Amino acid sequence: MSSETRQLFGTDGIRGVAGEFPLTQESKFCIGRALGDDLLRLNPKPRVIIGQDTRESSRWIADRVACGLNSCGVEVHSAGVITTPGVAYLARSRKFDAGVVISASHNPWTDNGVKVFSGDGFKVPDARELAIEKEIFALLREPKSGGDSNRFSSLPGEHGLRATYIEWLGSAIATDLSRLRVLVDCANGAATAEAPELFRACRVQATFVHSSPDGKNINEGCGALHPRTVAQKMSEARCGFDLGITFDGDADRALFSDGTGQVVNGDAVLLLVARDMHSRGLLNGNTVVATTMSNMGLEIALGRSGIHMMRANVGDKYVLEQMMKTGATLGGEQSGHIIFRDGEATTGDGLLTALRVMDVMARSGRTLADLISDLKVFPQRIQNVRVREKVPFDQVPELKQAIEAAQRELDGNGRVVVRYSGTEALARVMVEAESEGKMNALTDGIAGAIRAALGT
Repeated sequence: MSSETRQLFGTDGIRGVAGEFPLTQESKFCIGRALGDDLLRLNPKPRVIIGQDTRESSRWIADRVACGLNSCGVEVHSAGVITTPGVAYLARSRKFDAGVVISASHNPWTDNGVKVFSGDGFKVPDARELAIEKEIFALLREPKSGGDSNRFSSLPGEHGLRATYIEWLGSAIATDLSRLRVLVDCANGAATAEAPELFRACRVQATFVHSSPDGKNINEGCGALHPRTVAQKMSEARCGFDLGITFDGDADRALFSDGTGQVVNGDAVLLLVARDMHSRGLLNGNTVVATTMSNMGLEIALGRSGIHMMRANVGDKYVLEQMMKTGATLGGEQSGHIIFRDGEATTGDGLLTALRVMDVMARSGRTLADLISDLKVFPQRIQNVRVREKVPFDQVPELKQAIEAAQRELDGNGRVVVRYSGTEALARVMVEAESEGKMNALTDGIAGAIRAALGT
């Protein structure tokens, strides 16, 4: 990671409120132009694939980025509404020089963002993001840097591009899934464009909810931030669903509900998939890459199966970096980003994850609850605290003292992780402990210290 601090790019691209900096018409044009100039240094005739989610602002932002790319001679193709991993797959398989996604993932409809993939389908490295960012700021200082603000180059989505991605997903699973009955929450997001067609092709008996986007209802009371919405429907269902699936706004992650209506997060998915891959000789090095937020219970359960768990920084790009360094074929986050490197995937993919979970269930003949029944989760609490600035925690004496005191009290029988969000002005406090009382007391103490020192 570069030692210089990026001001625009976070852990998952550039995000903000649509219409406000850095998501104004001018800045979006400059982002496109800066990316175009970056690509021209590698290829005199670059091609870019661009896709978007269902937010009201996604179309005009995509148009402005496309204008910026066009202004320096880049050929732009649009896949229309498509998932983030769909763009990553198309960038690689169709030999584009880059892929651009307009989405703010699980954020409210008023937010939006830009994610960039290299032509190999991997997210752009931090150092390259920093170089692009420097050019964006240089362009913004130029007079009339935003091009013709009234000119748009709206591109129709090429259905064939999306169909190519859906066909690839379907080919990844050979197991008969026709006996599974699933309830699917599309979050009124990008999954609505692909999940129904994919599940039909795989003969899954699927019922879809929150699959009617209107530009403003993406993630509204649904999706991966609200997995209990589907879990509640599962527990009430009379038609006997086997599985509940919940995507986020751009479908790069998925959470699940078992047949009894219990929420199943990314840690549990890593456990069941790791064991399956291990049994089939597909888990390279008998290693799984998780993050600092993954529960101690996952590490213990994997260990019982002879599987080693490594921890990376939070963010699926950092999980992937660790996987590439170690050769691991499976990694992911508690939030539901799961990365499979035993195939062609280059990023977390909620649709692929759903297929892989159903594949394990269908081949084993076991329920999701049974497959993860021995996962004993340590009580864990995550508290978000809004901050006015992101000062390194070790530079705030009272906060450093609170964290060290909590670690001493746990004495190895739990964990404390305090970090800043990569996309929002938030500090996240995570505490695991053997008892809920201790967990809550330590979480409240650290969160209180952050509010006192850095709170808004």
